[in-house]
Amino acid sequence: MSANLAQQPFPLWPLVATLATQTIATLAAYTLPALAPMVAADLKVDGAWVGYFVSVVYGVGIGSSLFAASFIHRHGAVRACQLVLLSTLAMLLICAQGGLLAVALGAIALGIGYGATAPAAAHLLVPRTPPKLMNFVLSLRQIGVPLGGVIGALLLPPVALALGWQNTMLAQVVPVVLLIVFLEIPRRRWEGSRIPTPASTPFLVSLRAPFALLAGNRALTRLTVTCFLYSGTQLCFIAFMTVHLTSHAGFDLIAAGQALAAFQVSGIVTRPIWGWLADRVMSARRLMVLQGVAMATAAAMAGQFSADWPAWLILLICAFAGTTASGFTGIAYGEFARLGGARRTEATGLGSSSMFAGVLVVPALATAIVTTLGSYALAYGAVAVLAVIGAAALSSSRRDP
Repeated sequence: MSANLAQQPFPLWPLVATLATQTIATLAAYTLPALAPMVAADLKVDGAWVGYFVSVVYGVGIGSSLFAASFIHRHGAVRACQLVLLSTLAMLLICAQGGLLAVALGAIALGIGYGATAPAAAHLLVPRTPPKLMNFVLSLRQIGVPLGGVIGALLLPPVALALGWQNTMLAQVVPVVLLIVFLEIPRRRWEGSRIPTPASTPFLVSLRAPFALLAGNRALTRLTVTCFLYSGTQLCFIAFMTVHLTSHAGFDLIAAGQALAAFQVSGIVTRPIWGWLADRVMSARRLMVLQGVAMATAAAMAGQFSADWPAWLILLICAFAGTTASGFTGIAYGEFARLGGARRTEATGLGSSSMFAGVLVVPALATAIVTTLGSYALAYGAVAVLAVIGAAALSSSRRDP
């Protein structure tokens, strides 16, 4: 069946389905960062604490991304997408109750399914995509991440100002439920590539399986380290942008949301461009090295934002950051799928877990710097250094297969 699937010119509907799943789940995940000043004031906590919410979502997502391959082989990739959406629904309903405990439980609920997004997409898309379009298609699918962020940054602040942040959570329930139902329509047709595994496979064995791919594979190991650092850089921009700009650059909530949207829109526009370049011009590995240097530069500049800076320059830097810190994941997943070969689903799960681990560690580190030292400049400076380290690690793999 895989040979027939590979002959299809473009996997349009599987791409639409996985893109929609990613977009809706990411919108839910980024709701609190987009509304951080309002939520923090209501809960009477420091706005920088939103970094901990993001870390919990992706921290729990580490486990779900590692377990995703086993779940997908047993139940199918469409069922995995539906699991992601059920977790999203649970997060929205729980967080809408208000209070710190509800927010914490909501983060855990979303993380339980969120890690399956990329492995499910790879399982559906890779066998159906011609090799010459692989990076382009996977980059298109990854548009769902910044697209969810753009919707959140542009639409959620005005809705929250009118209805309150809790009702803004509830407003997202309808599209989640509708997509769960719609995914049932093509499920039987798309699951022909499923490879059932014994239901008795131990849970810990399923979690460890992706790590077995690292044995003796230096290129995959270095890619994993780089994605850990790059993803942490990406989420630092997302988690702190609205709080940073409203507290240090003189922006109001709407203007800060527009800056966050500029970051996300640039990621939407450039992800397929990066994918096309990786398919046609130069290797994904080389492109990712260049991206790391650029995102480090953007982070160092962002740390210097103040009320003296012109708004247009801040928006320009935010957009520049988005082209790289929000633009690398599509070609990164293409590399994980390529290096994973027949075990691409497991390799993509490994990629997700490394990215989620970066999101767990790096924003929490930046949050600690901000809350203890009161300096966004130091926090962004540390992030810039980590991005450079990631670029150097990947650059050193140029002789690997």
